[in-house]
Amino acid sequence: MPLLDLDPAVVSRARDLAARAAEPVVSLARAHTTVAVERATLRLAGITGADTAHRAGDVPWVNRVVDTVREHCGLEHGVVLPVFHALREHDLGSLTDLAEATAAGQVRFTLPTGAAATRAGKAARAAVAKGLRTVDRNRATRDKLVARLGDPPRRPWIYLIVATGDIDEDVVQAANAARAGADVIAVIRSTGQSLLDYVPEGATHHGFAGTYATQENFRIMRAAMDEVSREVGRYVRVTNYASGLCMPEIAVLAGLERLDMMLNDSMYGILFRDINPIRTFVDQRFSRQVHARAGIIINTGEDNYLTTDDAVDAAHTVTVSQLLNERFAHEAGLPDELLGLGHAFEINPGVPDSFRLELAHALLARELFPDAPLKWMPPTKHMTGNVFDGYLLDGFFNLAGVLTGQSILLVGMMTEAVVTPFLSDRDLALANVRYVLEAAGTLAEDFRPAPDGLIVKRAHQVLGEAVDLLERVVDDGLLTAIGRGTFGLMKRPADRGKGAVGVVEKAEGYLNPATTLLDGE
Repeated sequence: MPLLDLDPAVVSRARDLAARAAEPVVSLARAHTTVAVERATLRLAGITGADTAHRAGDVPWVNRVVDTVREHCGLEHGVVLPVFHALREHDLGSLTDLAEATAAGQVRFTLPTGAAATRAGKAARAAVAKGLRTVDRNRATRDKLVARLGDPPRRPWIYLIVATGDIDEDVVQAANAARAGADVIAVIRSTGQSLLDYVPEGATHHGFAGTYATQENFRIMRAAMDEVSREVGRYVRVTNYASGLCMPEIAVLAGLERLDMMLNDSMYGILFRDINPIRTFVDQRFSRQVHARAGIIINTGEDNYLTTDDAVDAAHTVTVSQLLNERFAHEAGLPDELLGLGHAFEINPGVPDSFRLELAHALLARELFPDAPLKWMPPTKHMTGNVFDGYLLDGFFNLAGVLTGQSILLVGMMTEAVVTPFLSDRDLALANVRYVLEAAGTLAEDFRPAPDGLIVKRAHQVLGEAVDLLERVVDDGLLTAIGRGTFGLMKRPADRGKGAVGVVEKAEGYLNPATTLLDGE
């Protein structure tokens, strides 16, 4: 039941402004491709493996092929026409064979025309369609497992991170976390992977503050959690990160290995990793199309804004970003039930009425997006070395999650943002969550903020400020607003940032069967 009495006209105005702000960026994304989109397409078409003989280290075959095609004839028409034309011309049996021949300097890629282009396009479409059928089968398998094993018996789902750097150790921690009550296991990526313009190959055991996102690591964790799911009698979900310079490729790998959630924000890479804005918007559109096809719940990253800006003064920027994320997701075909919009419990606990303000912000998100599986993030910015205060603050965070009907609750730890949490900290964190969820039960049924009280007034204020900001964003343009530091105080001009050289404007006749099939054509 709505508790904030939001004005439907104001809500409608906010969504209309978000759509208008997003429209030029969507047009820009449709008019461009990137090296990561082209590599993701070849991964769907079946290319795997890496050039292990390269003197600088392993180079994935998709990188070798896409880079060579770009050098020989450009990517303005897409990678598949030159690739599948070469496959036929050289009478090679597989894309991997073609990649090996490419590395040996035995292939000269050209852009086919006429009947040759038609043949190459048909072959590419068939190969990509086969990859998408694997994604479809994985989605069906997930549905069957959920039907047989069941979802967690209550919401919010308990979301816990593992971050050992070693996939085998991650599996041990993840299995024990699931047995202790975790419903979603998030495998944190190795520090800096978002800035790698390639996806490492194979199982890895040497990550830094996290484990590398690779196809094999995805497979290992999903298989392990399938086993634990049968043991605990509920389907345990697996999360990773489709962000950074390889966002589209990681989205494809998640679909091919049946991951269930992926971090996938429209602006996170721009603001917090200084990735070129156009590169990011092109890549996020493709990745969200893949997630929609795979039935993967995305998690957005608005909580990060509040770690660099004040959680009270900047609350409306979170709402604006949520509305933009919603619009970008819908345009890419991602429905509300897969839209895990993020927000966070990050107000300084020393602020008077801080808990009431947190409730206002959380309720606003819940009522603006009633059908979205919201992801509620724990306090980090104001955690200190006082573990007793931290444990209490996490308890308040958990209570806010229950009172406001959050969908996904990331487990907060008393040493979060201070040190790498010990296993004991994770155990205590799960105990905290379990106690609050069980003790509070359906307390949300009894929670009714006063119509003229601080909580309701604050929610209306934040929504009004969000509308005002969206009006300015529409007038100035979203890319200009990002360049001025509107979100999270980060100034990111559209003509700068990492990965800009990987952006390519599409030519007339550009062909990518992945985008065509994902668009339903």
